[in-house]
Amino acid sequence: MAFDNTQVKRRPLDKAGRSVVHGLNGMASTSHIAATQVAIDVLKAGGNALDAALAACAMQCVVEPGSTGIGGDCFVLYAPKGSSDLLAYNGSGRAPAAATPERFAELGIESIERGSAHSVVIPGAVDAWCQLHQDHGKLPLAELLAPAIETARNGFVLSQRVQFDIEQQAEFLSAFPKSAELFLDNGAAPAIGSVKRLSELADALEAIGRDGRDAFYKGALAKDMVQELQSRGGLHTLDDFANAAGQYVQPIHIDYRGHRLHECPPNGQGIITLLMMNMLSEMPVDPHGPLSVARVHWEIEICRLCYALRDVWLSDPDHVKVDYDVLLSKDFAIELLGKIDPLKANERPTDFPHPKHKDTVYITVVDKNRNCCSLMNTLFYSFGSGITTPSGITLTNRGMSFSLDPSHENVIAPNKRPMHTIIPGMVSQNGKVSHCFGVMGGQYQAMGQQQFLSRHLDFNYDIQHAQDLPRFMVNLEDHSVDMEALLEKEIGDSLRAMGHNIVSADTPIGGSQAIQIDWESGVLSGGSDPRKDGGALGC
Repeated sequence: MAFDNTQVKRRPLDKAGRSVVHGLNGMASTSHIAATQVAIDVLKAGGNALDAALAACAMQCVVEPGSTGIGGDCFVLYAPKGSSDLLAYNGSGRAPAAATPERFAELGIESIERGSAHSVVIPGAVDAWCQLHQDHGKLPLAELLAPAIETARNGFVLSQRVQFDIEQQAEFLSAFPKSAELFLDNGAAPAIGSVKRLSELADALEAIGRDGRDAFYKGALAKDMVQELQSRGGLHTLDDFANAAGQYVQPIHIDYRGHRLHECPPNGQGIITLLMMNMLSEMPVDPHGPLSVARVHWEIEICRLCYALRDVWLSDPDHVKVDYDVLLSKDFAIELLGKIDPLKANERPTDFPHPKHKDTVYITVVDKNRNCCSLMNTLFYSFGSGITTPSGITLTNRGMSFSLDPSHENVIAPNKRPMHTIIPGMVSQNGKVSHCFGVMGGQYQAMGQQQFLSRHLDFNYDIQHAQDLPRFMVNLEDHSVDMEALLEKEIGDSLRAMGHNIVSADTPIGGSQAIQIDWESGVLSGGSDPRKDGGALGC
């Protein structure tokens, strides 16, 4: 499993871009360089990959407050000593026990709106952190959270992408007094290079480091969240928080051209990535590359079909049975491919309401013992629901993913988890993990993983170059296609001639990180998406 350097496509060095980063004793890649540095510091202090990922995640809750937070959810794949016998943890939040479609009807609520308390599920991230740390961590939790606490208390500098994200949400945040106080300056986004302090969040993280999950789910922080949500009409109770718990789940996988692709099972959408990759495995690799008109057309059509299926049946497996054997079978992939016209765009396959793709953070770390961590932590939309409690906790809006239609598989129900978009990924060969990777961007994540994997595994782009290439994504509201500008200029008109409604994306599409392991040479290689402020570092 050594690198085949004769085949890999790398960035031309006379063009702007990033090179792959290499290391021997450890590697971390995140979307904010402060988080990457913290992860490396933890590895050098004797922590393992999980320790480093948790420390990095806590830091990102401070320095990327729009992308993630302790008021959100967390999914993790973990491979002790790099074994392909992976562990998966589902730290997605559940609806309050009183949440039913009938109760919402009584309240006259016809849809779950972003800024409403009803969009807030009981956050699952802190539970995931504490359970995983208890079972697999090495250094004390308080020590891992200390850099984030110090940064929140003493201040951090707003980087370009973080400032951009705040600017995009400034009008929305201005409606929430605590969020406006913490993240805005006189109702506007602070300037790049501004210093921000989040002292209340520092106190909250310090309590978690000292008292563990009980500080968040049973103590003063829980009371603070419940009071804030109930003041806004929420159905949340202290019992909902006290009873919150994630769970270890069995990862799912498919085999793809000599590689095994691993994902967390539903309620996450990782199965959609596997379904799309199954479909691509039945197609020849396009000799004209991943961005040819023909290839992009096929990927758009595959995306439309698979996401339509996702929105029909993807839900909490505790409430809805999912037949993995059928959905991940080759026969089903071939059947779906038969629905695609190679020469023109199809009509949209379904017509459901869809939330837009938004923000998350992805972290990947590999340590000297080759423990591998692939972790995602999210508020869903940028700054989630917009609701920030007096204790500085910004709360998720993941409840927007629920339906209020009693006949829908993803209908809201007591203690039910909504359809989820975050999906950490891994690839293995011959019983060992070869790649830890993830793609950020809400709904885009399944499509983004497909694009990264196919560009890397099929077309031999290195793990950095595969992330750099232009992206596109089907708009799940109107089935137009958002396409990054450079690619839209090159092939947009050709795709329009095939019937596609191509739109130049007004913001970068997604973000990503990846680490590749060469077991023969001992070399670790890392890449990080240039669309974010992060980077990969080795040690």
